[in-house]
Amino acid sequence: MHNRIVFTGGPGSGKTSVIDFLQSLGYPSAPEVGRKVIKAQLAQAGRALPWDDKSAFRDAMVDEELARYQAFSGDDGIIFFDRSMLDSYGYSLLENLTIPESLLSHCRELVYHPRVFIFPPWQAIYANDIERKQHFSEAVATYHEMKKAYEAFGYELIEVPRWSVAKRAGFILAKVSEALQTP
Repeated sequence: MHNRIVFTGGPGSGKTSVIDFLQSLGYPSAPEVGRKVIKAQLAQAGRALPWDDKSAFRDAMVDEELARYQAFSGDDGIIFFDRSMLDSYGYSLLENLTIPESLLSHCRELVYHPRVFIFPPWQAIYANDIERKQHFSEAVATYHEMKKAYEAFGYELIEVPRWSVAKRAGFILAKVSEALQTP
Protein backbone atom coordinates (compact mmCIF):
# COMPACT_ATOMS: atom_id res chain seq x y z
CA MET A 1 0.00 0.00 0.00
CA HIS A 2 1.36 3.41 -0.95
CA ASN A 3 1.28 5.52 2.19
CA ARG A 4 2.07 8.93 0.74
CA ILE A 5 -1.23 10.83 0.70
CA VAL A 6 -0.98 13.95 -1.49
CA PHE A 7 -2.79 17.27 -1.22
CA THR A 8 -2.76 19.38 -4.38
CA GLY A 9 -4.60 22.31 -5.94
CA GLY A 10 -4.00 25.98 -6.50
CA PRO A 11 -2.21 28.21 -4.02
CA GLY A 12 -4.21 29.62 -1.13
CA SER A 13 -6.85 26.88 -1.09
CA GLY A 14 -6.18 25.63 2.45
CA LYS A 15 -3.85 22.67 1.87
CA THR A 16 -1.20 23.73 4.35
CA SER A 17 -3.74 24.66 7.03
CA VAL A 18 -5.22 21.17 6.85
CA ILE A 19 -1.76 19.55 6.83
CA ASP A 20 -0.83 21.59 9.92
CA PHE A 21 -4.06 20.52 11.64
CA LEU A 22 -3.43 16.85 10.84
CA GLN A 23 0.11 17.21 12.12
CA SER A 24 -1.26 18.63 15.40
CA LEU A 25 -3.27 15.38 15.67
CA GLY A 26 -0.05 13.38 15.39
CA TYR A 27 -0.02 12.55 11.68
CA PRO A 28 3.37 12.94 10.01
CA SER A 29 3.55 15.31 7.08
CA ALA A 30 5.91 16.50 4.39
CA PRO A 31 5.78 20.29 3.96
CA GLU A 32 5.44 22.04 0.61
CA VAL A 33 8.75 22.50 -1.21
CA GLY A 34 7.75 25.57 -3.25
CA ARG A 35 7.75 27.84 -0.21
CA LYS A 36 11.01 26.28 0.98
CA VAL A 37 12.66 27.09 -2.36
CA ILE A 38 11.29 30.65 -2.36
CA LYS A 39 12.48 31.32 1.21
CA ALA A 40 15.96 29.96 0.44
CA GLN A 41 16.22 31.96 -2.79
CA LEU A 42 15.09 35.17 -1.08
CA ALA A 43 17.59 34.63 1.74
CA GLN A 44 20.48 34.25 -0.71
CA ALA A 45 19.24 36.75 -3.31
CA GLY A 46 18.84 33.88 -5.79
CA ARG A 47 16.94 33.94 -9.07
CA ALA A 48 15.20 30.52 -8.88
CA LEU A 49 11.94 32.28 -8.08
CA PRO A 50 8.59 32.03 -9.87
CA TRP A 51 8.73 35.75 -10.68
CA ASP A 52 12.39 35.70 -11.87
CA ASP A 53 13.33 32.37 -13.48
CA LYS A 54 10.42 29.93 -13.73
CA SER A 55 12.50 27.05 -15.11
CA ALA A 56 15.12 27.37 -12.39
CA PHE A 57 12.34 27.55 -9.79
CA ARG A 58 10.74 24.39 -11.19
CA ASP A 59 14.10 22.60 -11.27
CA ALA A 60 14.81 23.57 -7.65
CA MET A 61 11.38 22.25 -6.66
CA VAL A 62 12.08 18.97 -8.47
CA ASP A 63 15.34 18.56 -6.53
CA GLU A 64 13.56 19.30 -3.24
CA GLU A 65 10.67 16.96 -4.09
CA LEU A 66 13.09 14.14 -4.82
CA ALA A 67 14.92 14.69 -1.52
CA ARG A 68 11.62 14.92 0.39
CA TYR A 69 10.31 11.71 -1.17
CA GLN A 70 13.50 9.85 -0.30
CA ALA A 71 13.49 11.24 3.25
CA PHE A 72 10.23 9.37 3.91
CA SER A 73 11.20 6.14 2.10
CA GLY A 74 11.49 4.05 5.27
CA ASP A 75 8.20 5.10 6.87
CA ASP A 76 5.39 2.54 6.95
CA GLY A 77 2.57 4.72 8.23
CA ILE A 78 0.48 7.33 6.46
CA ILE A 79 2.31 10.53 5.55
CA PHE A 80 0.46 13.58 4.27
CA PHE A 81 2.33 15.36 1.48
CA ASP A 82 1.71 19.05 0.79
CA ARG A 83 2.04 18.63 -3.01
CA SER A 84 4.22 16.10 -4.85
CA MET A 85 6.55 15.72 -7.83
CA LEU A 86 3.50 15.91 -10.11
CA ASP A 87 2.94 19.49 -9.00
CA SER A 88 6.26 20.40 -10.65
CA TYR A 89 4.93 18.81 -13.83
CA GLY A 90 1.67 20.75 -13.45
CA TYR A 91 3.64 23.96 -12.86
CA SER A 92 5.52 23.28 -16.10
CA LEU A 93 2.19 22.99 -17.93
CA LEU A 94 0.89 26.16 -16.31
CA GLU A 95 3.95 28.19 -17.28
CA ASN A 96 4.45 26.54 -20.71
CA LEU A 97 7.91 25.32 -19.73
CA THR A 98 9.76 22.61 -21.59
CA ILE A 99 9.34 19.42 -19.56
CA PRO A 100 12.60 17.52 -19.15
CA GLU A 101 12.55 13.74 -19.52
CA SER A 102 13.96 13.46 -15.99
CA LEU A 103 10.82 15.13 -14.58
CA LEU A 104 8.59 12.75 -16.54
CA SER A 105 10.61 9.81 -15.21
CA HIS A 106 10.27 11.05 -11.64
CA CYS A 107 6.51 11.44 -12.11
CA ARG A 108 6.27 7.83 -13.30
CA GLU A 109 8.68 6.33 -10.76
CA LEU A 110 7.81 8.13 -7.51
CA VAL A 111 4.62 6.46 -6.39
CA TYR A 112 2.02 8.09 -4.17
CA HIS A 113 -1.31 6.80 -2.94
CA PRO A 114 -3.62 6.42 -5.97
CA ARG A 115 -6.21 8.76 -4.43
CA VAL A 116 -5.10 12.38 -4.29
CA PHE A 117 -6.94 15.15 -2.45
CA ILE A 118 -7.43 18.25 -4.58
CA PHE A 119 -8.35 21.53 -2.94
CA PRO A 120 -10.49 23.76 -5.18
CA PRO A 121 -9.89 27.51 -5.46
CA TRP A 122 -11.56 29.39 -2.63
CA GLN A 123 -11.49 33.15 -2.98
CA ALA A 124 -12.83 33.77 0.55
CA ILE A 125 -9.64 32.34 2.13
CA TYR A 126 -7.17 33.29 -0.60
CA ALA A 127 -4.47 35.73 0.53
CA ASN A 128 -1.17 36.95 -0.86
CA ASP A 129 2.02 37.08 1.17
CA ILE A 130 5.75 37.48 0.58
CA GLU A 131 5.99 34.05 -1.07
CA ARG A 132 2.57 34.00 -2.77
CA LYS A 133 2.29 36.82 -5.28
CA GLN A 134 -0.18 35.27 -7.75
CA HIS A 135 -3.56 36.78 -8.44
CA PHE A 136 -6.56 34.63 -7.60
CA SER A 137 -7.11 33.96 -11.33
CA GLU A 138 -3.67 32.31 -11.40
CA ALA A 139 -4.69 30.14 -8.43
CA VAL A 140 -7.71 29.00 -10.44
CA ALA A 141 -5.53 28.24 -13.48
CA THR A 142 -3.08 26.34 -11.27
CA TYR A 143 -5.93 24.21 -9.91
CA HIS A 144 -6.94 23.21 -13.44
CA GLU A 145 -3.36 22.35 -14.46
CA MET A 146 -2.83 20.27 -11.31
CA LYS A 147 -6.03 18.40 -12.08
CA LYS A 148 -4.78 17.64 -15.60
CA ALA A 149 -1.33 16.63 -14.34
CA TYR A 150 -2.60 14.08 -11.82
CA GLU A 151 -5.19 12.66 -14.21
CA ALA A 152 -2.49 12.28 -16.89
CA PHE A 153 -0.57 9.97 -14.55
CA GLY A 154 -3.65 7.96 -13.57
CA TYR A 155 -4.40 9.31 -10.10
CA GLU A 156 -7.96 9.49 -8.79
CA LEU A 157 -8.78 12.98 -7.54
CA ILE A 158 -11.01 13.56 -4.53
CA GLU A 159 -12.17 17.16 -4.25
CA VAL A 160 -12.04 18.50 -0.70
CA PRO A 161 -15.17 20.48 0.22
CA ARG A 162 -14.89 24.14 1.23
CA TRP A 163 -15.43 23.54 4.93
CA SER A 164 -13.62 24.51 8.12
CA VAL A 165 -10.11 23.13 8.59
CA ALA A 166 -11.32 20.59 11.16
CA LYS A 167 -14.18 19.38 8.94
CA ARG A 168 -11.86 19.12 5.95
CA ALA A 169 -9.42 17.06 8.01
CA GLY A 170 -12.26 14.79 9.14
CA PHE A 171 -13.40 14.34 5.55
CA ILE A 172 -9.86 13.41 4.49
CA LEU A 173 -9.31 11.00 7.37
CA ALA A 174 -12.63 9.26 6.59
CA LYS A 175 -11.66 8.90 2.91
CA VAL A 176 -8.18 7.61 3.83
CA SER A 177 -9.68 5.06 6.22
CA GLU A 178 -12.10 3.96 3.51
CA ALA A 179 -9.27 3.64 0.97
CA LEU A 180 -7.14 1.58 3.34
CA GLN A 181 -10.01 -0.86 3.88
CA THR A 182 -10.60 -1.31 0.15
CA PRO A 183 -8.56 -4.17 -1.32
